[in-house]
This record gives sequence, C-alpha cells and structure tokens, in this order.
Amino acid sequence: MYGGDEVSAIVVDLGSHSCKAGYAGEDAPKAVFPSVVGCIGPASLSDGVKAEGETEELKRSLYVGTQALGYRRDNMEVVPAMKDGVVADWEIVDKIWDHAFRERLLIDPKEHPMLLAEPSLNTQQHREKTVELMFEKYRPPALFLAKNAVLTSFATGRATSLVVDCGGGSTTVAAVHDGYVLQKGIVTSPIGGEVLTDCLLKTLENKGVVVRPRFSFKRKEVRAGEFEVIKLDFPNTTESYYKYMQRQIAADIKESVCRVPDSSFDESAYANIPTTSYELPDGEMIEVASDRFKIPELLFNPSLIQTVLGMEKSVAEFTSVKGVPQMVIESINKCDVDIRRELFSSILLAGGTAAMQQLKERLEKELTEEAPHTARVKVLASGNGIERRFSVWIGGSILASLGSFQQMWFSKAEYEEHGPSYVQRKCP
Repeated sequence: MYGGDEVSAIVVDLGSHSCKAGYAGEDAPKAVFPSVVGCIGPASLSDGVKAEGETEELKRSLYVGTQALGYRRDNMEVVPAMKDGVVADWEIVDKIWDHAFRERLLIDPKEHPMLLAEPSLNTQQHREKTVELMFEKYRPPALFLAKNAVLTSFATGRATSLVVDCGGGSTTVAAVHDGYVLQKGIVTSPIGGEVLTDCLLKTLENKGVVVRPRFSFKRKEVRAGEFEVIKLDFPNTTESYYKYMQRQIAADIKESVCRVPDSSFDESAYANIPTTSYELPDGEMIEVASDRFKIPELLFNPSLIQTVLGMEKSVAEFTSVKGVPQMVIESINKCDVDIRRELFSSILLAGGTAAMQQLKERLEKELTEEAPHTARVKVLASGNGIERRFSVWIGGSILASLGSFQQMWFSKAEYEEHGPSYVQRKCP
C-alpha cells in the first residue's frame, strides 16, 4: 500500500508533438519540450528492440530538448518518438523521460510516484513495455497509466464525456463513461496539427514564398533599420532537420493567422477576403489570404487536401478519412443508446490543434445540424489555449493529487511480485 502524500507525484504526458512533465497538484506542466529528438548515427535500430548485450547504442547519439534541437549539427536527423499516436522507438522515449526528470524537473525518479498519460488506443504490449521500462530503469515507488481521454475529462471535472483530442499527430474521438474509456467507441483520424502545418508550408511554397530556417541566414545591418540577408550554406544539414526547422516557422504562422471558417469553405467566397500579414524570421513580410481559412477546414473536410499541390502522397491516406463532426457522430453511435444524449451534451475539445480560433463554434454548429433533434449539443472548451493544450496533463495533475486516488497506484512491490502484465488489472 503506497501512501504518497508527502511526496508529490510526477505527471508525464508524452504526446506525438511535445512532452509535458511536471508536479501533480500544479496547474501547468513545468517542462514542455518537443517529442522528437536529434539523432546522429544509424537512424533506427531494428524495430527499436535491442538484443541483450548489443553494442549498437555506442554509434547513435541522441539530442533531446528544445535547445539541443535548436542547434544545427552536421548529419543530425530528426527522429520522432511516436508514430500514429503510439510509441515507435523505445530508446527515444527512454531518453525523453531521462531528459524530463534529470535535466528539466531535476528530480530523482526513485523518490516520486509517476502518473503517465497513454493513448486511448494503447495496446497491451505497449503498456507492459512502458511499465517495464519505467520500473526497471527509473525504479519509482509506484506508477499509474491513465488514458488521455479520461484525464481530459477529469480536467473539466466530468466523469462522462466525449473527448475530441486534436493533437499534433492525429485526432482521436473517445467516449468516457464513469471514468473509463469505451474502447468500442474510439474513432481516429491521421489529420492533426502536423498535417495542417505541412499543408500550410506547401501552400506557401507553391505561392513562391521561401521559408528560411533561422540557421540558414544571417542578417547584416546595412543602414539604420535596414537589413541585408546573407545566405549561409551548410551542405551537411539533413533534409529532416531542415524540414523540421521550416515546420516550426510554419506552425507559428498557423497559430498566429489561421482560423476555422464559420461555414464550409468555398474557394470563390473567400477569394477577396482581406489578407493578414506575417513577418518571417528573415524579415520578409508575407500576406496570407484565403489559406488561413482553408488549412483549418481540413479538419472538417479532409478531401480538401487534394487541392494542395505537393501533398499528393497523403491524398491516398486521406480519401477515406472523415471530418471531425462525422467522427463524433460515428463515435456516439457506437456507444450505448442510454448514454448518447449525455455524450452529445458534453463534448470536450482538447489538444493543441483545438486551440484554433472558432473551432468550438463551428463544431457545435455542424453537430447541431447532424445530430438527432432530441439531443442537446454542447461543445465545451476552456477559454484559454493553455488549458486546451495541456488538458491531458492538467487532468493527470488533478487525478494524482486526489486523496481517493492514492490506493490506485501500481506499486513497485506489486510489480516485483506479479510482473508487468499486472498493469492490466491495476490500470484499466
């Protein structure tokens, strides 16, 4: 029995875009950094699973954290830890945890219980691997795995809700009932913030805008207030790193100018809309016109991706993808008849992409049109973007600091007695 009241638990939410870590009971994560790492050496070890005593790890050095990634190194590839919402490379996850505990939170993981957020669709194999890696390497006194959707639901103080999580790598709709995810009602789509960022980058490039990453030029002052951009050449920069830095700029443009259109996007109606200006790092001003509405519209109408030149490789994946309102309806229809009305009236928006302006109003409008007449549709999203971005983490912080939760921990003693598969019993 673990009574961890005097020592605060650590909450870690490793998403496909960034990793959030901090102390339970606080209102925002202390450390937020990208969940991609820089890697010099062989990009992927076979399947991420090493045989015992293999000497592979000597050849591959990993750089974790915002600062380490911001520094350009020759031949450094950018490798993601997550792919399609689940862990793709365990060594990277291990490095990310290590960075979070030792460099950012400055704690000894042996002294704190850990609450880890996991994707709602996580497989049994992944959960056991997570528990094993955590207990064997970091030896915390106790840990708990909680599903993303449940934590988001707790963050708004509800036990039953329909969670629409628009993350970086994907959008997931999951129904939570009495604090448990209904597995049969989970609907996912590969369209997340990163896809939108890529589309925006491509659209800008098609219009002849050159997005120069910060490291590829320097600005020299010619006269007061006038700058000349000098292009620097680094032949050994990998394509993935160059793309990654460009994406960061594109993501910032997306966050500053994009907003969801009030009704479905129509190229001709938005042709003469006033433009919004944005200054690129190299000082060039660009004007973003109808694209600031077109890019977010992909969430509602994925087939629009065909109109973006250069995204052809993704078109095949996205032809069968549904828009968010259809995903919500589908998810609710997969659930029990008795709880459908309740789900319609508490739809929660979470994730970084959900902080997009007007997303809540538009989703509510479309759902009201498609829902049965008897249902009251209510889409809830916290007013500030911070809470929307970190809602999973905040839910974890609330859960881990509840008195009634303290008996739920999966303790180290239980792990040593029953092995990693016991996690299925302790963390439903």
